Amino acid sequence: MSQTVRPSSVFDATRTPFHVVTEDGVDLIGEVAAPLGASKGAILCLHPLPTAGGMMDSHVYKKAANRLPAMAGITVVRFNTRGTTSEAGSSTGNFDNGKSERFDVEAMLRYCFDTLKLENVWVTGWSFGTDLALQHAKDSRHKGLILLSPPLRTTTVEQLEYWNTDPRPITALVPELDDYLQPEAARKRFSIVPTMKIVAVDEAKHLWVGEPAVHRVLSEIVSIVSGVPTTLPLEF
Repeated sequence: MSQTVRPSSVFDATRTPFHVVTEDGVDLIGEVAAPLGASKGAILCLHPLPTAGGMMDSHVYKKAANRLPAMAGITVVRFNTRGTTSEAGSSTGNFDNGKSERFDVEAMLRYCFDTLKLENVWVTGWSFGTDLALQHAKDSRHKGLILLSPPLRTTTVEQLEYWNTDPRPITALVPELDDYLQPEAARKRFSIVPTMKIVAVDEAKHLWVGEPAVHRVLSEIVSIVSGVPTTLPLEF
């Protein structure tokens, strides 16, 4: 019997904690939430700013892990960047404002492909995680970037221009009421990469507060990963 999808909903998945060691010796902790059946694709989640409370359990990613394996057949890989703590534990190392986190992103992409053997992997960044994605997610094996509330806090013009040499798609979901970069400003800042898709989300805020905002984000993620426009059901 179906039930209403609520903030606390947790659906069936195989949930596996892991440790990954980076090239510079940092021990990253995380969790894979995989479908009980075949995986149709995967997202590697890069979380918001840890100095402002961001972590692998930041609510959109936690809800993605709780829902998408069962609802969409998508594997969700979450982890704490260096120096970040969640209920699952703490990754070693120290926050480096996105610089040394390059090793974290690269190690996690290798883990997704070389160890987990995932296919159709999309790098999904939220806030601080969007800067990590734009700057460091260059492994040729992933399919593209999904950016949630990109603030363009540390990404330079030169780093953006790199994506004009890389044909993979980038989609940015930009909240109408974002605290840092709203849709009109985002279109101007990202005009350096004319192939990039900017999706303005009415009434949404930077932290995607509220179930309607979460539903929209997760539906957009499933649409991108599956290649089929999708609106997730409100009951499952």
